[in-house]
Amino acid sequence: MHPDRANVPLYICCFILLLNQVLPSEMENSGASFSWDPRGYVFYCPCMGRFGNQAEHFLGALAFAKALDRTLILPPWRTYKNVPFSDFFQVQPLQTYHRVILAEDFMKHLAPTHWPKGIRRGYCWLPPGSDRKCIMKEGNPFKPFWDELEVDFDEKIVYHLGIHIQDPYERDQWQRKFPSSSHPVLAFRGAPASFPVEEQNRQAHAFLKWSQKINSEVDEYISNTLPKGPFVGIHLRNGIDWRNACDHAEGMPQYMASPQCLGYSRYRTVTKELCFPPKQDILNRTETAVRRFGAKAVFVATDNDPMKEELKFRLQGLNVQIFHINPWLPQIDLAILGRADFFIGNCVSSFSSFVKRERDSNGKPSTFWAFDE
Repeated sequence: MHPDRANVPLYICCFILLLNQVLPSEMENSGASFSWDPRGYVFYCPCMGRFGNQAEHFLGALAFAKALDRTLILPPWRTYKNVPFSDFFQVQPLQTYHRVILAEDFMKHLAPTHWPKGIRRGYCWLPPGSDRKCIMKEGNPFKPFWDELEVDFDEKIVYHLGIHIQDPYERDQWQRKFPSSSHPVLAFRGAPASFPVEEQNRQAHAFLKWSQKINSEVDEYISNTLPKGPFVGIHLRNGIDWRNACDHAEGMPQYMASPQCLGYSRYRTVTKELCFPPKQDILNRTETAVRRFGAKAVFVATDNDPMKEELKFRLQGLNVQIFHINPWLPQIDLAILGRADFFIGNCVSSFSSFVKRERDSNGKPSTFWAFDE
């Protein structure tokens, strides 16, 4: 999870600059042929939370589409506007895992003929017996998300089926009730996925590869700014909003992204320290990591206080420098943390969870604050 950056004009300026510099191959699959998939499609709004939460939902939606053998329409990431999926990640590695297509390509090349205006259905989950209606485009981010893709819904369908379709029975229920022949595009109000990401779906993160633009920016930063040698990456959540959220964490069997360190069996419970670690624990674990890896730098990613002065004082004499850039694009922080020789994150944060999954897929070591394995 990451906060919105305070300097909005700079954010927008830099974002436009990035879009102008992205290679054509990352913006659209130019020159490619687009054929309709008779096995059907899955489309959804990534409308729950910020990037860390959206990424966890993406992995679940990818697993859902794969289990139903439907092509996944890669939705834009949702910030203050839609950001094309390919601005952050390469499409081709995902295609080696399962069939995918960018939402922009689907709407331009396939929707006008195969999913035209007048026959577009939206799908909402509601509990059995509920008298609520399926509302696809009410409020933010639902309405602006679909509006920016120029999608309106002509019919709304309520379903009560579960989304854990690794279960053969549930999968059969979906295929019987919504066959691709009569329901070619399952366009969901939200992701057909659980939060946090289910354990069996974490491995798909290996196919999420940063875009060339992000990789180039990170390469340049590491080469030209960080000193040569190993570096430790740390993620701190220490703002007042996070402190308040952690007041409710004590004793919970699961809280936000906590299964990433406590496991999915729920035999261990969350502590307030795990969620909001004491400064002394942060300083102790950082020093231990610096000594263990002979680190020349500590890179701090945070939404609030990078603790630079405390870290400098604690690590004096170890010939290590402290870096914090508060990038205009939080994905830069994520990509840098993924490159670190060692990473320490927050067990409850889905921002840390993204880094941990990427590092696990690359065989890189990680741990968490206030956590003993």
